[in-house]
Formats: sequence, structure tokens, C-alpha cells
Amino acid sequence: MDGDRIEGEVGGFLRSRRARIRPEEVGLPAYGRRRVPGLRREEVAQLAGVSVDYYIRLEQGRGTSVSDAVLDAIARVLRLDETEHAYLRTVARPRRQRKKQPSAPRVRPGIQILLDGMERHPAFVLGRRMDVLAWNALGDAVSGFSRLAPGERNMPRQVFLDPAGRELYPEWAAVAAQTVAHLRLNAGLYADDRELCALVGELSLKSEDFRRLWADHQVKECAYGVKKVRHPVAGLLTLPYETLTVPADPEQTIVVYTPEPGSETAERLALLGSWETSAAR
Repeated sequence: MDGDRIEGEVGGFLRSRRARIRPEEVGLPAYGRRRVPGLRREEVAQLAGVSVDYYIRLEQGRGTSVSDAVLDAIARVLRLDETEHAYLRTVARPRRQRKKQPSAPRVRPGIQILLDGMERHPAFVLGRRMDVLAWNALGDAVSGFSRLAPGERNMPRQVFLDPAGRELYPEWAAVAAQTVAHLRLNAGLYADDRELCALVGELSLKSEDFRRLWADHQVKECAYGVKKVRHPVAGLLTLPYETLTVPADPEQTIVVYTPEPGSETAERLALLGSWETSAAR
């Protein structure tokens, strides 16, 4: 990752976090005219116990040897949560260039067997760029992965570039924000991934909503939650989900929808599975 990219990630992230904290929240007087909301750089430096010049160099991406103690102090001042704190450490001290990764990651046959064995639960595998790498029959019935061209099997593209995305997700704004926050987290982890950078560039050019959300510098690990899907056959589905990282390949994540047994959504999924099986025959 080059210097400009470091500055963009570190500086943009820290500025966005400074902007959300009012001086009086951290015991400072809110005097003087402020050009931007939130804390000034010198105030963050003072509260973190570092020199102003040192903090400025960090925001400019020139503090790659910064210590854990300093990052911890800045995280405390800016009230970062656990995910944001880890992200700051990642982008402030980028790893060395990784070996080139294959452009088309493959899911091991055993993982596909595992997916297929979850007959009552829609499930699929996401890669580092949030590409959909594999799925089971019910996962396909819910999301229609097999009907998409291989290059379009990508969650951010579905959310921001597919016109049907807004119909598929009744709570589209929440899904969009969550998708961007998770993509930015991955972008910090895999800053040398050119295809990931190209995906961010494409989405930024083609979607005003993506540009706005990306500029907000939110980061979030979507380990579990609830997503609502409006299916053309099954109707409204309320889908709790859990994610599992593949131990042998931590860049691959298994996503499983886990509706409560006996719930309306579980019954609708059972009918959808039966309908898809009959249609296939």
C-alpha cells in the first residue's frame, strides 16, 4: 500500500472519529470558532499525551512505527469500539506486501458438502471482496446466486448496482451501510488487493450512495445479525444470520441464515425449498 493510500485510510478515519466528539464531552472548553465539528488535532494530541507534530504525522500516514501504547491512547480519546480500534492498528501499521492471491478463490469440496448438508438453512460462502464463492440450494433459492453472471456474484454489487437490490432488501439503507462498513474493514486488512481496490473504485463511480457511505469511514465486522429479504415467491423473510470463518482459509466466511424453528420465516423457507425442488424436477 503506497503512502497516499496510507494517508487516505488513516487520515480519513481519524478525522471522521474526531468529528463525532464534542470538546465538552472530554472535559475541554468549547471556545473559539471551529472550522469543522468535533475535536481539533492538537486537542486529540493533548488528551492522548503525544506531541501535536507526532499526531499530525500519524494522520498523514507518516507514523507507521507508532507504538501500541500511542494507538491505545488515541483509541481511548476517540472512543473507538473494539472493531474500530483493531482497524486503526491495521491501517496505521500496514503489513508488508502480501503474495499475490488468486483472482478466483476456490471453496474446498468439504465446505460445499457442509453447505449442502444444511438443507433447512440458506447458506453461502463469502470471500475477502464479499464475492459469493459457493452456496447451498436454499441459499440459491433465497438470493438467486446461480442466475447471476460469475462477475456479478458480489454482495456490494448486488446492493448498490443491481436495481432489484432495493426491492430485495426492505431495509435497504441499513443493509447498504452495513455492507460498506464491512467492505472497508476488509479493505484495511487487504490493502494490497488490487481487485478489491478496483471494486471500491467501480462502486464509487457508479453509485452516489456508495460514495457517501464510503466517505463516512465506518467499519464493522458483521459476525451476526438480522436481515430482512422480500422474496418474490416466499414473501417477507426475517433472517437472523451467523457467520463462521473457515479455519484453513480465514479469508472465507460461511454465512448461515438461522430462523427460529417453527417461525413464519422457517415455514416459508420450507415451502420455498419444496417449491424449488419440484421446479427442478
